[in-house]
This record gives sequence, C-alpha cells and structure tokens, in this order.
Amino acid sequence: MNVQVLADHTLTSVAPFKRYINVEKKDVELILVKDQNGVQYTSSAIIASPRMPYLPNHTEDDGRETWGKKIDFLLSVIGFAVDLANVWRFPYLCYKNGGGAFLIPYVLFLVIAGMPLFYMELALGQYNREGAATVWKICPVFKGVGYTVIIIALYVGFYYNVIIAWSLYYLYSSFTHELPWMKCGHPWNNENCTNPNIFNASSLSNGTKYSKIKLTPAAQFYERGVLNLHESQGIHDLGLPHWKLTLCLVVVVFILYFSLWKGVKTSGKVVYITATMPYIMLFVLLIRGITLPGAMDGIRAYLHIDFKYLKDATVWIDAATQIFYSLGAGFGVLIAFASYNKFDNNCYRDALLTSTINCITSFFSGFAIFSVLGYMAQKHKVKIEDVATDGAGLVFIIYPEAISTLPGSTYWAIIFFIMLLTLGIDSSMGGMEAVITGLTDDFKILKKNRKLFTFITAFGTFLVALLCITNGGVYVLTLLDQYAAGTSILFGVLIEAIGVSWFYGVDRFSEDIERMMGFKPGLYWRLCWKFVSPAFLLFVVIASIVTRPNLKYEDYVFPPWCNLVGWGIAMSSMLFVPIYAIYKCFTLKGTMKERIAYCITPEHEHHLVAEGNIRQFKLHHWVAI
Repeated sequence: MNVQVLADHTLTSVAPFKRYINVEKKDVELILVKDQNGVQYTSSAIIASPRMPYLPNHTEDDGRETWGKKIDFLLSVIGFAVDLANVWRFPYLCYKNGGGAFLIPYVLFLVIAGMPLFYMELALGQYNREGAATVWKICPVFKGVGYTVIIIALYVGFYYNVIIAWSLYYLYSSFTHELPWMKCGHPWNNENCTNPNIFNASSLSNGTKYSKIKLTPAAQFYERGVLNLHESQGIHDLGLPHWKLTLCLVVVVFILYFSLWKGVKTSGKVVYITATMPYIMLFVLLIRGITLPGAMDGIRAYLHIDFKYLKDATVWIDAATQIFYSLGAGFGVLIAFASYNKFDNNCYRDALLTSTINCITSFFSGFAIFSVLGYMAQKHKVKIEDVATDGAGLVFIIYPEAISTLPGSTYWAIIFFIMLLTLGIDSSMGGMEAVITGLTDDFKILKKNRKLFTFITAFGTFLVALLCITNGGVYVLTLLDQYAAGTSILFGVLIEAIGVSWFYGVDRFSEDIERMMGFKPGLYWRLCWKFVSPAFLLFVVIASIVTRPNLKYEDYVFPPWCNLVGWGIAMSSMLFVPIYAIYKCFTLKGTMKERIAYCITPEHEHHLVAEGNIRQFKLHHWVAI
C-alpha cells in the first residue's frame, strides 16, 4: 500500500471530504495529512479529487445552530419575503400599469433577475455558513458590502416596526362594539369631519379622488387619532412620542426580542404562526370581499389588460423595482437564513418555491383588495380609480372604512389587522436576524453574548423609532423609507452580484453549488448571474436615481435640507464598500500587486499568493506526489 505525506499545507478537518465524496474501492492510497492534533490518515480518493479544491471549515458539528426542520427555514423565508408591500403596493401597481399587461414585465424580471439573485444569496449563505459580512471570505475586498446590507437592514427596522405598531394599535382599537373610525364625534375629529355617505360622484366633480379626502372619520382617525399629524407644522416640529403608540412599539420590540434571542430554534417556531396566519386571513377576507356588491367590478378593473401601458418606461421601472423589493434580496436576510441550513440542502428548489409563492401571494392579494375597492366605488357611485390607492392610505383608511360598513365589522377588522400584524412581524424578524447573524459571525464576543446583543439591537431600534411616533413622526418615517433602503440597497446588491460573479467567479460558485447538491447550475443561471442580473441591477439603480421624485408626504413638501439628510443616510451605508476596500488594501503587507491579489483571492488560497503561484493553483498542489 502506498503512503504519501501532505507537505507544507495544513487541513483543519477532513470530515467534509469524507462525507460528501464517494470513494471508489479501487486504487485507494493512504495519505498522511497534517492536522492540528497531529498526523491522521485519509484517502487519496478523497483529497486528490480534481473537483474538490475547497470545502468550508464549517461542518454541521461545528457548533453552529441549524434549523430544527426544513419547514422552519421555508416558512421563515416566505414570512420575510411576503410582507406589507405584497398587500398595499403590488395590487395598485398592477391596476395602474395596465392590469394584466403589467404581469409581462413583472414575470420577465422575476425570471431573469429576481429568481437568480434569490438563488444566489441562498447558495452563498448555505455553502459558507456565514452571515452577510463574513461570507465575503470568498473575496475579502467586498466585505464592505456585507456591512452595507447589515446597516440597511438595521435602518429599515427603525421605521418598519412603527408600521407594525400602527397595526397593533388598530387591532387594539377594533375590540369595541362600534369601530372608532365609523363616525364623527370623537375627541380627535374636528368640525370639518363629514359622514362618508354624502360623498359621491357629484360632490367629487372638482377632480378630488375619494381616497385623498381627509374629512372622513376613517381618514381623521388615522391622521389625527393615531398619527396626531394635525399638531405638527412639519418635520422641524416633531414633539414628543405618544404614549399609546409607545406602548404598542414596546410590545412589538418584545415580540421580536423573544422570537430571536435564542436563534433560529425559536424564530423557526414563531413563523408557524406569523407566516401562515396571513394566508388564512387573506383567504377569509377574499371570500367575504367577493360577496359584496360591486366586487366583480373591482376585480375586472384589477385584471383588465391594456398593452399600450407597456410603451411607458415607468411601467417597466415599476415592475423591476417591485420584483426586487418584493423578493427581499440584498438585505442579508436570505444569506443569514440559509447559513443555518444543512450543507446538502437543496437550496435551488427552495429558491424556486419560495420566490414563486411570494409572487403568487402578491397577485392573489389583489383579489381581496380590489373586491373591496369595487364595493367602495359602487357604494359612493364613483369610479374605481377614485378609491384605488396604495400604501398606508389603503390599509389604514380605505380598507378599514369599507370594513366598518359591513355587518360584524368588529370581527372583520380584527381579522384584517391580525393579518397586517403577522405580515409585518416575520419580515421584521428577518431583518433583525440579518443584523444579529451578520455581526455575531464577524465578532466572536457578540456570538458568545447573543442574547445581550439581541436585546441591545432591539432596544436600539426602539429608541430611534420613537422619532417616528411623535406628532411629526410620519415625516421622519417617510424620509427613512425613501432613503434608508432605496438606492443604497440596489447599489449593495449590484456590488454583491459583481463580487460573486466577476471576482469570485461564476465557475467557482457553480462548483460550490455542485458540492452541496451534486449538480451544477445550468447555463441559464450562470448567464443570469454574470451578465443579466448585474445589467438589471445597474438599470434599476440608474432608474431609481433619475426618476426619484421630490420628497413629500401628501401635500407637504419637505424642505431642501431633508434631501441632503436623506442622501447622507443613504451614503452612510454605501460608503462601507469603498472605505473597507481601501482599508483592506492598505493594511496588508507586500507589494501593491500582492495586496490586490490578497484582496480578490478567497482566504483559503492566500498562502498561494505568498508562494506566487495563485494563477497555477490546482488541488493537486495540496498533495506531494
């Protein structure tokens, strides 16, 4: 029997090779392998396979937590991706951009960019078993983009939790015999509050849409009873946080903390409720909605097909932006979730399944929304376009008002706001998990004190969120929503796609996937990763900058300094990319050529840079023949 000695190189573990390579029973040699604990025997068929240049040091017995069950992971990904935007944004976008015709660019961008990016992030996290920052050991110069997406996820938590707190406050307010937004006469109503029944086509003849009227009890409950917007003159006049919303925010933060403090073992169980409840509630609301008079008119308006809209560039920009934000790539969440998977999990199937479910949910929710909008249009004898709107105006004014007119309105309100609450909670859980996993993987002291760090993160988001529940808090929320995760997140994913596809390399990435699942991604996926997806992201980044409207909320136009503050917030995350690249380059030793080589070479190959043979690197260099 031949015995060979592995000289000059050290393997920390041979367990991954033993597990994932089929050793043939012929011509097997024993090789002495240097290990940290001495000399161990392994097989030449295991080490010398030309297809296995590298496996990550992390194995499933390395102490890293894994999902309790596969369904925990799937529900967590679906729960994160399916959020409020699926209900309050997609249906309206579809309606205003040609109805069924909008599905053409939407599905196109899903196939050529959405799914490939979704698949890429899941595979990246699962193979390397690291969070959004440390995963860039594959190409150290890009580690800054990991910090970029972590910071963005943290920023989103500052204001997204506030929207969940609004939903909780509405849910609490629904536990009453008469919903507080049904009639005027409450302390928050002013003398101009008007019974909504008097509004019809003739009273709206001046061009004002019903959805924009601020005199109805539902509109005044939202703006005056919840937001207290009437007490603020603008973003310069915030005031103090309101105690009712503060209590709701405290409840939301505690739910998040106790869902995340022990890792995916606990969060994976919470999503059994938060990820499935919205579907149950949405189905119940749809069944009730289609029984209402005028519902079919609303659904026909939602599905009408008008191909002339496809000539408008804004329709394509809306589709590209929506598919990107809807799937949630780039926030570090998919990488974090996938990092807790088993090494041989089929993330390809998971990517196709979860991204498809997310988009079908968006389309399905439109039926529940527009059946009720059709009812509202018939009730007030106006056109669908007069009641159709998106965002907070849809879910906190128009839809609650419609519910208040139904028999058993209290129960329908409770169902609706439970749906909103659960839609928001698991998405916020995903964002916070991205921050926690990303930083605890990078700083071991944080990993040892995960519970404390989770509390600090949750409490930190709570403190900043207090700015958003003041009299002028909605202005702060609008500013953060526009800039914290706008162009910056698009930029982050663009750099991420370039780093994986062009620097780490599509071929090497494909080999990583083959080691996990036993098959390489097809030519289609490799072309998308290398050419189509980066081009798509570049297009969306440019479009988001060129088409960015002036910052405003309803009729309030923000002062010019707010745009400067907004871009400052955006740049505060994006600058991590160049700053870290410069820092990494100038803290390394050697010539500039060697530094650059270190920066763009996976960490496990750095010793080859020192030997000057990085270009000639093959696996057989590990074995002394």
